[in-house]
Amino acid sequence: MIELPDVKTNESHDAGKDTKKQPAHEKPHQLTHIKHILAVMSGKGGVGKSSVTALLASTLSRKGYHVGVLDADITGPSIPRMFGIKERPTGIEDGILPPETPGLGIRVMSMNLLLPKEDEAVIWRGPLIGGAIKQFWKDVVWGDLDFLLVDLPPGTSDAPLTVMQSLPLDGLIIVSSPQDLAVMIVRKAIRMAAIMNVPIIGLVENMAYVNCPKCGEKIFAFGEPQGEKVAAETGVPLLATLPVDPYLSRLADRGKIEGYRADELEHLPHLLEQRLQHKVS
Repeated sequence: MIELPDVKTNESHDAGKDTKKQPAHEKPHQLTHIKHILAVMSGKGGVGKSSVTALLASTLSRKGYHVGVLDADITGPSIPRMFGIKERPTGIEDGILPPETPGLGIRVMSMNLLLPKEDEAVIWRGPLIGGAIKQFWKDVVWGDLDFLLVDLPPGTSDAPLTVMQSLPLDGLIIVSSPQDLAVMIVRKAIRMAAIMNVPIIGLVENMAYVNCPKCGEKIFAFGEPQGEKVAAETGVPLLATLPVDPYLSRLADRGKIEGYRADELEHLPHLLEQRLQHKVS
C-alpha cells in the first residue's frame, strides 16, 4: 500500500486575512509540465459537479488533449468510481505515478485510490486535508498534460481555499443546478473567486431538465433553468446547460462514464483554448 508522506499539521488558513496578497504557489514535481489548470467548483453539494468534471475530462481527451484529474474532494471522492479505476498509484523513488482511466488514459489522483476500501471514511480536519491536496500536486508525477482538472469539494472552506492559494489556477468552472438555493450559493462561489483573484471561465448549469423518453419534451423537474439569468446578473458566461440523464447515472455507477458523450460540452475544448491562449506555457 502506498502511504502519503507525513502531512504537516501546523498549517492554518484564515480567510479573513488579506487574500489579495497571494502566497507563492507550491511547485509541482520536477517531471510535471501542465499547460492549463482549471478547478471545477460548486457552492453546494448535490449539483453533479464531479460528473461534470469527469464529462469535461473525457470530452477534452477525445479531442486529443492529454488530461489529468486531481480529486481534491478528500473526504468524499467519487472520481475513481465513475471512471472504474481499480489500479492503485505506483510509488517511485521521488514521487507517485497516478493510474490512468481504462478507456481514454486520463491520469487520476484521488484519496480513494490510497484507501484499503473505497468506502473507508476519511475523518480529517482542515490542515490534514489541505496537506493532502498539496501533496497530490507536489508529489504526483503528472507528466506532460494539456489540462489538469481539479475537482473541488462543495463550499468555500479549507479545500477550495488551499487549491486557490497553492496551485497556479488558470480559472474556475462553476457548476450549479436550477434551484433558487443552488443559484444563491453560486453567488458565494463567485465572490470567493473574486476575493482570491482567480478568474472564472464560466458557469455550467447541470440537471436543468429531463427529456421525456416518449415525446422528447423537456421537463423542468427542478424549476425553470436559471443559468442565463445568473450569467446576465453576474457577468459570468454560461458555458453549457446539461440535462438529467438516467443513462449517465448508470454508466457512472458502473465505472464507464468515459463511454458517455455529452454533446452540450463538445464546444468547450475550443472555447477553453480561446480563453486560455494568453497563457505562456
